[in-house]
Amino acid sequence: MKTLRDCKVGDTATVAKIHGTGALKRRVMDMGITKGTELYIRKVAPLGDPIEITVRGYELSLRRDDIDIVEIA
Repeated sequence: MKTLRDCKVGDTATVAKIHGTGALKRRVMDMGITKGTELYIRKVAPLGDPIEITVRGYELSLRRDDIDIVEIA
């Protein structure tokens, strides 16, 4: 299983599935990260956390722990 954590700056990925349950999964989905959505990795902070992605036309910063549930194709 390849997750969003495996992507490098400049990569584009498509969401295949969102794992997990409860509040974290709901929060990620509420931010617009749903199955079939295209994500572009814009920046990574100097220490590696957080990362900035472009999703549905806006920039979003996420912690690495939160993106582990996002499986990509």
